[in-house]
Amino acid sequence: MEKMQKKQVQIKSMQKIFTIYMVIILSAAIFLILLINFLFRWHTLEDQQFDTFQIKIEQIIHTLENNQMELEMMNKSLDEDYLTRAKAASYVLDRQEEVVMDVSEMQYLAKLLNVDELHYIDENGIIASASVSEYIGMNMADYDQTRPFLAILESGDEDAYLIQEARPNAAAGKIMQYIGVARKNKGGFVQVGFEPKRLMEAQSRNTYDYIFAKFPTDVGEELFVVDCGTGDVLGHSGDIGQDFREDCYQLDALLECQEGDYRTGTDGRRIYIVSRQYEDVIICAALPAAVLFQKLFSDSVLTCVYLLLIELAVIFLLNYLVRRRVIDGIHRILEDLSSITNGNLDTTVSVGGNREFEELSRGINTMVTSIINISARISAIIEISGVSLAAFEYESGKNHVFVTSGLGALLEISDQAVAEFGKNARVFDTYIRRVAEKPVEGETNVYQIHDAKYVRIQMSESAGGKLGVITDVTGDVMEKRQMRYENTHDPLTGLYKYPYFKQLAAERLRRMPDGEVCALVMIDLDYFKGVNDTYGHDVGDRYLQSFSAVMSAMPAEQFLTARRSGDEFCMMIFGCGSREEIRGRLDMFYDRLTQNQVMLSDTESRTVSASAGFAWTNDAGSDIAELLSQADEALYKVKRNTKGVYGEFRG
Repeated sequence: MEKMQKKQVQIKSMQKIFTIYMVIILSAAIFLILLINFLFRWHTLEDQQFDTFQIKIEQIIHTLENNQMELEMMNKSLDEDYLTRAKAASYVLDRQEEVVMDVSEMQYLAKLLNVDELHYIDENGIIASASVSEYIGMNMADYDQTRPFLAILESGDEDAYLIQEARPNAAAGKIMQYIGVARKNKGGFVQVGFEPKRLMEAQSRNTYDYIFAKFPTDVGEELFVVDCGTGDVLGHSGDIGQDFREDCYQLDALLECQEGDYRTGTDGRRIYIVSRQYEDVIICAALPAAVLFQKLFSDSVLTCVYLLLIELAVIFLLNYLVRRRVIDGIHRILEDLSSITNGNLDTTVSVGGNREFEELSRGINTMVTSIINISARISAIIEISGVSLAAFEYESGKNHVFVTSGLGALLEISDQAVAEFGKNARVFDTYIRRVAEKPVEGETNVYQIHDAKYVRIQMSESAGGKLGVITDVTGDVMEKRQMRYENTHDPLTGLYKYPYFKQLAAERLRRMPDGEVCALVMIDLDYFKGVNDTYGHDVGDRYLQSFSAVMSAMPAEQFLTARRSGDEFCMMIFGCGSREEIRGRLDMFYDRLTQNQVMLSDTESRTVSASAGFAWTNDAGSDIAELLSQADEALYKVKRNTKGVYGEFRG
């Protein structure tokens, strides 16, 4: 009886020791998993936040550029419209002298021409008549605002005119834009004035405060712009009255955050900031580190809870097995366990001779099976945490590879291949190295599996082995590529945008081999305004798309095509041996254009007519801007003389 009690005490002691060891091992494993998950998630969150900020900053820049382009186009359009009305006013006054000296008639003519003010200035620079009676008798030479118009009188040119930018007028300090045109054979000049409401509204939309007011931000996120010269904050997504004197908002600190960095404010608050210098300002996006940490903390707590539940379940199961299957054949079992510890998880514990040995053998084998299946449990935990990843680990000199169950889905390989990798570390290592031979340009540790699959592989190597994590980043890569496409291609025609075309053309010109020539071509559609006015903008868009389809169909190995703006296009012809070959390519383009019919209505179709001018060079050091300007000059010469053909720049 005493011997039996002693044996029971030994069994209980062994069970207690075993339980302690299992708690330590499982707790260490959980701690390692949590640590890896914490470090990985923190790095991933920073990368994601950096990418998000970069995208938003790029969108802000894109909005600024689009607004500026719209403003420039509006300026040009309004100037042309205002000049036309000024010439119309001069034409009427030249033929109806009785209108000139009658204020009411001048007011009626101003209303008829839809202008805000109408003035007639005589040969001495005096306002002789006006739709605003208070201005009559004013000497144009007396004021800085009116004095530039005297150049029309001094030129003596009957076609002379002057378009002045919007500014406060001399008489009342009111913001006005004035246009003056010389009178034909009458002396003096006519001046019309407009209140530039549309222009001022467009300018107000191009301010940082307006853009930020319309730009969405996440919780805790702030966007702001700092002047590179003065360090002043020019605009902010939040309250512009807040204090920006903290060190983290200073110019030198912001310039160091272009790759993303943390800065500490005077209140000790750490802020993650990403900045980008654009022209003479720095555009910044900031987020308190506490917000990032809160996201990470929530994920880590959830992961920890599930791991602890699994640990408790495993400990309970092992205690049950030890309590029911303690045996005397410890040495043979230790040999088998030693083999298992060395990585040979296929080893089967088989101790015969009595029922207890057999039961213990089955218990140990069950335990080993549970350890083998731990990767599936870890994968389930990772899936619950919302992180799409797979982990692997293998030691030097051992064949066994520890992989989670998500490996096959991430790498899109069969279960049979995953099973083979689990048994052969050398084969698995070869496969990983082969995947790493296809890195994605511009990305860190990102590799291409196939056209629609990209993964990030982060691996730690040591003398003892390798530990790695694989994540699916297909969505991020595809999103970046889509944004890159949208930033470089015109949405209506699919052609390159003009700024990106100039960049590509300049690079192509620099790489041009000796003995080759290239040409820059500027194209303008004839009669496009008539198509738009007669058939509507939808037909006009189809008209543009039909022309763009012909441009896109030209051989990519010799043509680079883009939409400049509206009905203006451009292209670069390269890889030619002579100027005659360039003309041959242009003839081919026009030949295809004449074969392309656009349906304007159910019963009417038309061939797109386009005028073009080109400038060519055989010097790789030529300036692309100068070539484009020369081509533009050749185009306007063609438009003045005829239409529907191309012409060559001749300096």
